Amino acid sequence: MPATALNRTLVAELVSDLSFTGTTSTPVIAPFTGEVSHEVPISTAHDVAAAAAAGRVAQHAWLAAGPAHRRAVLLRAHDLLLRNSEELMNTLQSETGKTRGQAFEEVFSGASVTRYYAVSAHSVLASSRRRSGIPFVVSTRVSYRPKGMVGVITPWNYPLSLSLMDVIPALAAGNGVVQKADNQGALTILASRRAFIEAGVPAALWSVVAGDGAEIGNAVVDNADYVCFTGSTPTGTSVGVRAAGRLIGASLELGGKNPLIVLDDVDPAKAAADAVYACYSSMGQLCVSIERIYVQRHVADSFTRLFVERVAQLKQGADLAFSTDVGSLTSAAQLERVQAHVDDAVAKGAMLLTGGRARPDLGPFFFEPTVLADVTDDMLCATEETFGPVVAIHVVQSEDEAVAAANASEFGLNASVFAGSVSRARRVAERLDAGSVNINEGYRATFSSIDAPMGGMKQSGLGRRNGPEGLLRFVEARTVAASTGLFTLPRSGREFAASAGLMVGVLVLLKALRRR
Repeated sequence: MPATALNRTLVAELVSDLSFTGTTSTPVIAPFTGEVSHEVPISTAHDVAAAAAAGRVAQHAWLAAGPAHRRAVLLRAHDLLLRNSEELMNTLQSETGKTRGQAFEEVFSGASVTRYYAVSAHSVLASSRRRSGIPFVVSTRVSYRPKGMVGVITPWNYPLSLSLMDVIPALAAGNGVVQKADNQGALTILASRRAFIEAGVPAALWSVVAGDGAEIGNAVVDNADYVCFTGSTPTGTSVGVRAAGRLIGASLELGGKNPLIVLDDVDPAKAAADAVYACYSSMGQLCVSIERIYVQRHVADSFTRLFVERVAQLKQGADLAFSTDVGSLTSAAQLERVQAHVDDAVAKGAMLLTGGRARPDLGPFFFEPTVLADVTDDMLCATEETFGPVVAIHVVQSEDEAVAAANASEFGLNASVFAGSVSRARRVAERLDAGSVNINEGYRATFSSIDAPMGGMKQSGLGRRNGPEGLLRFVEARTVAASTGLFTLPRSGREFAASAGLMVGVLVLLKALRRR
């Protein structure tokens, strides 16, 4: 199916779903064609404040409706996402330039996270009894209260899955959401939001605004009780500082320079095939995409040869069907950055094994999947995040050398270990400085494990999304403890003198019984 422009009627309907449609707008370029696809109305800081205020009113009713109601609404939305999957994939591809397969992965991820939090939120957030300071004398319980209004700032590269990974747990916990969509991904976010509105989420509860990153992003932070940001490390740092100035929490998923270690007991052919997808999914425009490969010398020649062969055979093109392996970069800025990294590396002595050039015959932002060797630390692509279809292969002698090289980065988001022995791979994985480590997979093993936390170490961010941890960030924990009346706690010097021995005895007994 050719990659044609989006249906004008659908675009108009989606744009009208923006919480505020200002008098000015900005054009959005279709990656496959380079032509203006549509225009997105620009919101203002005042619009964000108004959206947050309306969301706070809707949030009170949403919370009062109870967990059973929220569960039912989210499960209906899950079904609607799947029912509307073709439209969602069309919109995703038209905005991002990715392939049908990678668009499908986003829909699958979005439905999965919706189902997960619909089913698990009540049990994770249920009030629970905790061990008291003095057993039988005090009873203690912990309960959770939603933060209130959650600000979500979502990037252009994975506008459906990254959006829902933050928005859905916030809603499931009883919060409202004001979301800043990147202009390039706004239609996808609005298309997915429609399923939730149709399922019963009040429109005011989840508002979407678009516009200038600095103005609108700052306004989201200023009007939220908690903030989720996904994007670059410099911008994420600014978001974190602004949130800290208001004493509100933030979860920040930031940049990565993700390594893959290939140990010498692998099947080189299988490892090469799996590694190719890990590097070039969504043209490398993925925070957890692999950009560095460290392969042990014993298998380096065979792995590299097979890897390069498979990269050269990838089918690249623009098609709204499952007919291509890799698609297009999303923007002119992305193309410029990728070309600059490749040109810099080659000029400084790197060996170009395959790729390395733009493909204007396919479309304005197409660039060949690229493999480099002999990359040195003075090259841009050695330490900076390329965020494109470029990977460097390095030969190492030992596991220790591979681990040291993988950890020699300011980032620590994702990593991967390929090995014939899973137990050996696990030992290596334990030594890697990364929030997520995949074994015999590039990123999808951890990315799809929505019951497990996902996030970065070092300059790759703060906090975790997914799993119970991804839900608990949106609530305030409260402790309520009561005196049982079985024993009166001392209130005066005389009472302390009479009870101190007994209380020390309780401590000794609890230790002997191995009680917390």
